[in-house]
Amino acid sequence: MSLRIALLGLLTASGPASGYDLAKTFETSVAHVWQAGHSQIYPELAKMAADGLVAVEAEGPRGRKIYTITAEGSQELRRWMLDHSPSATYRSEESLQAFLMPLLDPREAIELLQRMKVHYETKLAQMEELRRNHPAMRRKGEGWGHFGVYALDLGIRRVRATLEWAVDSIADIERRL
Repeated sequence: MSLRIALLGLLTASGPASGYDLAKTFETSVAHVWQAGHSQIYPELAKMAADGLVAVEAEGPRGRKIYTITAEGSQELRRWMLDHSPSATYRSEESLQAFLMPLLDPREAIELLQRMKVHYETKLAQMEELRRNHPAMRRKGEGWGHFGVYALDLGIRRVRATLEWAVDSIADIERRL
């Protein structure tokens, strides 16, 4: 997924917004599945404006620009959602550590896995709390599509699977000692 698509999605969901507003919204929503900071968001918005995907609706004090999605931007978002096949390329630090784990002493590997386990237990608790407090979860039955609900469910399932893997790997290494 590109930052461009994430920003088009946020503008579609939230309406016109400044780069600052988009960055703040990004931090509390899309950042759970796609990382980007202010230093990436502002230049991308400028490129998107040059490409006709967004327009500057208003300019405020200190050069603050309010962006809105254009018809071309809406078409690009829709095309990406309907036609794009997600990349099979997956960058994951925990997967790299898992691949390189045999380089460690077994007890060091267990320590690494224990840290991962604690990290994912904490992350799972945070995500489950987010799900409990997500406004869309309290409005079940009001339509089918609420932003973030499906991504949050996918994230929780991935964290649970990674947590299960860490527990199983610790047990496997301990059996081999």
